[in-house]
Amino acid sequence: MKRILTKYRTASAWQKFIVWLTAGTLGWMGILFLLNLAFPLPPLKDYSTVIRDDRGVMVHAFLTRDDKWRMYADTDDLSPLLRKTLLAKEDHLFYYHFGINPLAATRAFFQNLTGGRRVSGASTITMQVAKMLDPSPRTYGNKIKEMFRALQLEWHYGKDEIFRMYCNLLPYGGNIEGIKSASLLFFGKDPDHLSLAEITALSIVPNRPSAWQPGKRNEALKEARNRWLKIFAERGVFDKNTIQDALEEPLTATRMDVPRQIPHLARRLKYSGTDVYTTINMQKQMQTEQLVKDYIRSMRLRGVRNAAVMIIDNRTNQVITYVGSADFNDVTDGGQVDGITAIRQPGSTLKPFLYGMCIDEGLFTPKSVIQDVAVNYDGYTPENYDRKFNGETTLEYALEYSLNIPAVKALAALGTQNFIGALSRAGFRTVEKKRKSLGLSMALGGCGATLEELTGLFAAIAKEGKFQRPQFVRGDTLKKSTTLLSPAATFMLTETLSKINRPDFPIHWETTTHLPKIAWKTGTSYGRRDGWSIGYNRNYTVGVWTGNFSGTSVPELSGSQIATPLLFRIFNAIDYNSDASWYPVPDDCDIRTVCTETGMVPGNQCPSVVSDYFIPLISSMKVCDNRKEFFLSPDGKTSYCVHCVPTSGYKKKWFRILSPQLQTWYEERKIAYDRVPPHNPDCPDIFGGNAPIITAPVSGSTYYITANDPEPLQLACQTENTVLRVYWYINEKFYKAAAAGEKLYFLPVPGTTTISCTDDKGRTTRTRITVELY
Repeated sequence: MKRILTKYRTASAWQKFIVWLTAGTLGWMGILFLLNLAFPLPPLKDYSTVIRDDRGVMVHAFLTRDDKWRMYADTDDLSPLLRKTLLAKEDHLFYYHFGINPLAATRAFFQNLTGGRRVSGASTITMQVAKMLDPSPRTYGNKIKEMFRALQLEWHYGKDEIFRMYCNLLPYGGNIEGIKSASLLFFGKDPDHLSLAEITALSIVPNRPSAWQPGKRNEALKEARNRWLKIFAERGVFDKNTIQDALEEPLTATRMDVPRQIPHLARRLKYSGTDVYTTINMQKQMQTEQLVKDYIRSMRLRGVRNAAVMIIDNRTNQVITYVGSADFNDVTDGGQVDGITAIRQPGSTLKPFLYGMCIDEGLFTPKSVIQDVAVNYDGYTPENYDRKFNGETTLEYALEYSLNIPAVKALAALGTQNFIGALSRAGFRTVEKKRKSLGLSMALGGCGATLEELTGLFAAIAKEGKFQRPQFVRGDTLKKSTTLLSPAATFMLTETLSKINRPDFPIHWETTTHLPKIAWKTGTSYGRRDGWSIGYNRNYTVGVWTGNFSGTSVPELSGSQIATPLLFRIFNAIDYNSDASWYPVPDDCDIRTVCTETGMVPGNQCPSVVSDYFIPLISSMKVCDNRKEFFLSPDGKTSYCVHCVPTSGYKKKWFRILSPQLQTWYEERKIAYDRVPPHNPDCPDIFGGNAPIITAPVSGSTYYITANDPEPLQLACQTENTVLRVYWYINEKFYKAAAAGEKLYFLPVPGTTTISCTDDKGRTTRTRITVELY
């Protein structure tokens, strides 16, 4: 230390000056560092969310938390012309000082001192930012605080960031802040499209917002603008021709309303950023909105007060139309509810996807025959929409007529967990959440789904089975695709769903000649609370929901008669006279002949065949075994098995084998069929084949009776067509014998009851029920 003091005493004056300067600088830096820790910068202000359409036009915006229109201008929004004009007017040395301009500050101090009043403020752009971040009255003490804050800003941020803050915080009167807000709300354009005259006008408004308020005081603002344009000319900032053009430009500023379009999607994307570029095509959006509004106005007398529509462009996977309700401002039925994200029962809309999965698993092809007869799955007894049975039907007929029982059988064959897994991969969140509690009723809409999920699923069918989450925001990187179905399966579904001679074709639809070719599926939820219709072609997938957000049931509501006419009108509007080609037969799909009775590869005894699509190496190649040869007595009244056939005196005949359920269905409707004669009663052999199926009472069910007057329970079963009599047992005790198909009744007693049924071939089935008093 002594040596350092000695060197200092012997140093020259210049060296001492350097030492003092260095020490002073370090000291001040230390003080500023400590002050920065003690008095950190105020938090940056939040910005309004601006929602834009696919062309970048603002279609919606939201106030900030402090109720300001403060729209964020990024570097790309600040054109070189705007930057040059603002710097020339406010702080031409901005990029050369450290937040404070010492020369300007000194000059302003003496001018104000000698003038006895505030003549000049000498505020740099950085100091103005500091004041806008932390407003305070104009005093010398606060001016010092602004200088300190300016130094802090320069320490923490780069020059371009500070300039951007300045542009985003400029006050324009009322609750409008930032040059982008002013540009959009006064001139209807983004700041990078402003002319020199418009930029100059906006640059001077923050100095006196009330005196030069755009839209109200345009003449005063124009005079001030022109004075500054002349100053720019004197300083040589712009050439004379540019200045002259700006002077001659009229000032047309007017206070515009913030647009409130696509309100449901805008609310959904409110926290997605400051400038959100959606994929919405406003022309198609407005067309669809008007169609929905007009259509629901005509449906109100029928009790249907709302609808929602979502349209996906299949070529880009972008959502181009988002209509959450018929009228966002309608309070009679929750117009602000977003019908696209609302969880509803999907009705029959999942059946095409279910059948497509079955086709890919090799379980069915379009001509596969499924029995549409009464069925019982551990107490679950589904019914068709009209509560009737159709006997034998093909898969394509079941899809075309939206039959319920074939769909439940298809889901039972596929497996509910396989179906749930595929729907989960397609983004069905409620299905995934409740996967442990869902069962076979899913095939009929016994689960929750949204219009967004269903429309996305059908868009995957439209794109040969490849699923991508619908894209709402431009530049969204979520483009990973998942294969849900094969191209062959989607082609087979599309061929069926594109037929117009269907029972769900709207009765009163009158303009089919102009309708572009589409494939579509309808759905109606339990209790007629939701009507769905979702259609697609190569260009678009359109999802339509109709109903009431209140959940009110409507007797006339159905997907076919209420939702489908709106679907057709929308396709007519957005894809009129479409020249899009239809789906060609994919490479993994081929054609073969199958038996008309089973849909299997024809056997030697099949009476007729029909063409059918199939997937080579996937679809079942099992040969039809629907007919069997029997040995009969000469009079045809007795049949023999191989163990009791006589050596002579018999004949052979082929019979069609019917399941007990189908046989019962034939007999209940008095439909004649070729019954196999009773087997030789003298044959001692034990018979194989199917045991009776007990249809009543329902296995595993609980029945309630009164102690004083208990009601009898029915006994009923289904048997093979060779059975003549059955024998009933209650709790292992013989009860009664009856003819096959005959219904009996018994009086139950409280407790567990075991019921057995044995046919005349010795085959037995048992079931168990519980009887309780109430």
